[in-house]
Amino acid sequence: MAGRTRFKAYVVYSLFITALVYPVFGHWMWGGGWLAERQFLDFAGSTVVHATGGWAALVGAWYLGPRLGKYGKDGKPRALPGHSIPMAMLGVFILIVGWYGFNPGSQLAADFPIVAEVAVTTTLAAAAGAIAAMTFTWIRNKKPDVSMTANGALAGLVAITAGCVFVYPWASLVIGAVAGLVVVSAVSFFDRVRVDDPVGAISVHGVCGALGTLMVGVFAAPALVEQAGLGGAEGLWYGGGLTQLGRQALGVGSNFVWVVLTTAILFGVIKATVGLRVSEEDELRGLDIAEHGASGYGEMIPTGAGGPSGFSGVSAASMATAARAPERRPG
Repeated sequence: MAGRTRFKAYVVYSLFITALVYPVFGHWMWGGGWLAERQFLDFAGSTVVHATGGWAALVGAWYLGPRLGKYGKDGKPRALPGHSIPMAMLGVFILIVGWYGFNPGSQLAADFPIVAEVAVTTTLAAAAGAIAAMTFTWIRNKKPDVSMTANGALAGLVAITAGCVFVYPWASLVIGAVAGLVVVSAVSFFDRVRVDDPVGAISVHGVCGALGTLMVGVFAAPALVEQAGLGGAEGLWYGGGLTQLGRQALGVGSNFVWVVLTTAILFGVIKATVGLRVSEEDELRGLDIAEHGASGYGEMIPTGAGGPSGFSGVSAASMATAARAPERRPG
C-alpha cells in the first residue's frame, strides 16, 4: 500500500489488525484453538504471521487502486523503481539475520539439536529461493534481476517458516526453490490483474506463506514431527497420505477467509470515513512532504510539483523513464 495511503488510515488499520485480526487467528493455532486441536502445523508462522499480513495487503491494495502512472494507456504495467537497490538488499540481509531469532527462537529454548536444525533449514531455504528466483528471471528476461532475487530469498524464508522444525535439509531446499519460482510468477500475476504491490508483499508473504504451510503436509518427516512434540502426522512424501496435507489446507483456507472478510470490512469503513487514499496532488508531491511535512531524501530530488520528494514523487521525466525501464521491485 506504499506511496498512496493516508497516514490516518495506517494508524486506524494498524490498530485494528494488531488488536483483532492477528490475535484471533493466532489463538486458533498457537492458543490451543480449534486449528491446534485439529493438529494444523505452523511452527513459526508461515500462515499465522506471514499469510495473514499478505492477504491483508491484497485487500488493502485492491481497495486503493494502483499508483499514478503504474499502468499505461494500453493497460500494461510500468516500472516505478525504488530509489536504492543496495539499500533494499541490505534490508534483505538484515531480515535473514533476524530470521534466526524468528525461526529457531520459536522453540522458546536453546534446545539442541532442534535449534541448530531449524537454523540450517532456514538458511538453505533462503539460499534456494534466491538462486531459483535469480535463475528464473535470468532465463525469462535475459538478465538476473537483483530485486527479484532478493524477493526470492524472502520467499524461501517465508515458505520454510511453517515447517522448519518438521523437514530435513534436502526438503528445505526444495521448499525454498519452489517458493523462489512461485514468487516471480505471483508478482507478474498481480501486476497483470492490476493489483499494484510496490514491494511484492502479497506474493512473498501471502502466496509463499500459504505455499510453505501446505508443504508441511508433503515433507513433514515422521522422526522430526515426533521430536518436535507438537502433534501432527508425517507428510505425503513419507506415506502419510492426505491426512496432514488436508489439515494444512484447512488452516490455509480458514486464514484466507478470516483475513479477507475482516479486512474487507475494515478498509471499506476506513475508505468511507477517514479516507484511505491521498489526493492525486499529494501523491505527486510525495507523502513525506504531504503527510509528514518533511523530505525523506533532502532537497536534492526534484518532482513535477516543484518540490523535494520521497519514494512517491513523480515527474514527467521520471514517468517517461519508468515507461522504458525494466520492471523492478525492492526486496
